[in-house]
Amino acid sequence: MEVPKQWFRDWFNSPYYYLLYANRDEKEAAAFIDKLLAYLQPKPGCFMLDVACGKGRHAQLLASRGFDVTGIDLSIESILAAKKQENDHLHFYQHDMRLPFRINYFDVAFNFFTSFGYFATARENNNALRTIAQALKPGGRVMLDYLNSTFVQAHLVPHEVTEKQHVVFDIRREVRDHQFIKEIRILDRDKPARAVFTECVNAFTLANFQQMFAQQGLKIQDVFGDYYFNAYSDQQSPRLILLAEKI
Repeated sequence: MEVPKQWFRDWFNSPYYYLLYANRDEKEAAAFIDKLLAYLQPKPGCFMLDVACGKGRHAQLLASRGFDVTGIDLSIESILAAKKQENDHLHFYQHDMRLPFRINYFDVAFNFFTSFGYFATARENNNALRTIAQALKPGGRVMLDYLNSTFVQAHLVPHEVTEKQHVVFDIRREVRDHQFIKEIRILDRDKPARAVFTECVNAFTLANFQQMFAQQGLKIQDVFGDYYFNAYSDQQSPRLILLAEKI
């Protein structure tokens, strides 16, 4: 599998991306937001940042709970869709997470659903985390929701085929050079059209994040292993959910 350097620019702007992941559990997302808010106890009306917000489903949920929420994402298609939901307390901007976005401004920052670790170099990934850290006020907090690399590698499905709305997705997965690589071959029966996209996510571990967070002045306070805040287990947890404070 060849991995295009800027694979995320094409894939995240594709309508096939939204079709493939259209079955994400909205009830689970809402329950997770409520668990986070109960844990964080943010002040009413405080400023929140959703980094790599996609079409803004989490940002909308946060805003509906009474907070001032800003979402940023590189995908113009996602931001155009998200902007349809904007109001006085919900704002969206197209922005590359590797570049600074406001300084010492937000009380809480979120990065949901493995929306991190896309980049080919350590510098780029560190720059993305720096953007989050710099955007927070001193004492501000961040939640980063990542896959658990050990669990994912142990349960990797090398090949599967699924069809949604007359579009066939032929998906192949492998682990190479400490990265999870997914090649998605697409046959659109309605056009007909064929396309190939790639996803590539770094297989970061808890130890990797501990080092990266420390470099950005973020002190990890808790680590959970799923959306129900169960304790993290390297071998058994499907997620790696980090909660940290800017010091």
